[in-house]
Amino acid sequence: MLTGEDGSATLETVVRAHAAFVFKVAYGVLRNPHDAEDVVQEVFLRVQRSQLSEVQDRRGWLARTTFRLAIDVVRKKRPVGLEEPKLPSSEPDAEHVAIHRQQVQQAQRLIAALPEELRYPLVLSAIEEMTSRQIADVLGLPESSVRGRIFRARQILREKLAAITEQKR
Repeated sequence: MLTGEDGSATLETVVRAHAAFVFKVAYGVLRNPHDAEDVVQEVFLRVQRSQLSEVQDRRGWLARTTFRLAIDVVRKKRPVGLEEPKLPSSEPDAEHVAIHRQQVQQAQRLIAALPEELRYPLVLSAIEEMTSRQIADVLGLPESSVRGRIFRARQILREKLAAITEQKR
C-alpha cells in the first residue's frame, strides 16, 4: 500500500505522474480506448496492492505490468485487426476519403498479420511514438533487440506493400 507519511509517493501522486504513460502503453497494444482505460484501472489497482515504493524502476514496473495486462486482454479477445482511426470530416471529396480508408485498412491488416514479436514493437514505435528504450522497458527486451524487431517489421511491410503494388499493375 502506498502511503505519504514515510515520504513515499501516494497513489494519487503515482496516478498523476504516470497515468498518461500507462494509457499510452495500453492503447498501443489494444488500439481501443475503452479497453485501454480498463487496463489502466487494473494497473493502478495493482499499484495500490503492491509495494511500489520499494521498486527501483517505477516506470519500468508500470510499463511491464501494463503491457502484460494488455496482452492478456488481446489474448482473450483475439481481434481480427486493429481499430480504424477516425477520418477527419474536412476531407475534400468522397473518392479521396474512400481511397484513404482503403489504404489505412490495408496497412492495419498488414500490421495485424505480423508476428506478435514484431508487431508490438512496431506499433509502440510508429503509432505510439515511444523510443526504443521505452519499448525495451515495456517488453523486457534489450534495446538492440527492439530496434532489430522494428527494422524487420518495417522490412516485411515494405516487401508486402511492394508485392501488392506489383499485383495492381
